[in-house]
Amino acid sequence: MTDENGDLHGNAPDNSSVALLIIDMINDFEFPGGQQLFEQALPVANRIAALKQRIKNAGIPVIYVNDNFGKWRSDFRCQVQHCLEEDVVGKPIVQLLQPHPDDYYVLKPKHSAFYATPIEVLLAYLKVRTLILTGVAGNSCVLLSASEAFIRDFHIVVPSDCIASMTTDENERAIHLLRQTLNAETTPSMILGNILINN
Repeated sequence: MTDENGDLHGNAPDNSSVALLIIDMINDFEFPGGQQLFEQALPVANRIAALKQRIKNAGIPVIYVNDNFGKWRSDFRCQVQHCLEEDVVGKPIVQLLQPHPDDYYVLKPKHSAFYATPIEVLLAYLKVRTLILTGVAGNSCVLLSASEAFIRDFHIVVPSDCIASMTTDENERAIHLLRQTLNAETTPSMILGNILINN
């Protein structure tokens, strides 16, 4: 017997054609260039937090996709705790974007959300066909995750004000590639949120 979502194990109770991915924002930013990226990412974090709230109000699931930072015994909850309880650069961002108990999370060993992670299985259980990608870095992990989503025939939405890279120029180039090469919609988050609410 399967449940109404076709999930044999009952592990993914949500059923949604859309999901929000928050990429690498649960991050201490304690690495070379981390302070520079943090400064670009902090205003973006505020917009992601607002979008996340509107997304959740619309009944859309949220998936945190986070780097394991080369720590193969790492645990997502431990990463959240580390960023909240220690004096790290990224603490203000993690305070803004703390996961809720009903959010999903996936740890990734490399840049893409899809490489060597269970995210495809999760998205299949949820019946997701449209991915809203947010986070850092726009010209690296977000772009590569979007590329792999594109070759898997997902509809891709990347709100232009919800990704950050080391510099504004790098981020603008990433947005151009997302739009021109991957057919991504780059509607700003406030407009996107209003569309979701009104639908």
